[in-house]
Amino acid sequence: MPATNREEPGASAGYNRIVRISAAMLLILSLAACNSAKKSNDAVRQGVIEYLTQKGLNVQGMDVNITNLELNGSQADATVSMTPKGVAGAQGMSMKYHLEDKGGKWTVVGRQDTGASPHGAGAMPPAGAAPENPHGGAAPGGSSAGKMPSPEDLPPAKKQ
Repeated sequence: MPATNREEPGASAGYNRIVRISAAMLLILSLAACNSAKKSNDAVRQGVIEYLTQKGLNVQGMDVNITNLELNGSQADATVSMTPKGVAGAQGMSMKYHLEDKGGKWTVVGRQDTGASPHGAGAMPPAGAAPENPHGGAAPGGSSAGKMPSPEDLPPAKKQ
């Protein structure tokens, strides 16, 4: 009998079965992991919404979205984007919150300040620093910029 490279028919069928089962298991595990991440994202979002409601904000008028979520066991750091509902192209604000899982429910335990304005503009000037004129140029009156005029410099008030 001449030698051939053909294997027994049962061996390749067994190999194919193992590959198909492995691929199916990998797919199932991947889908379960994605579903778990979605549930965590929704649970953290719900915790932030409850926190904002307790602070007196009208969350029904806002779109609240988790833009970044870092889970570390029973703690999480979430970057949350809030925009007004129904306003196309509205610029919202972004805040960072620190949460803890307390009995299966995510609770905000702190807010992380980024040092910048949450509204996207520049931060406020340091205490004691003279603010810049937002309209550009110098204030009228030259050297008395930023000061109230003296009562003598005001025009007389009309009596009614």
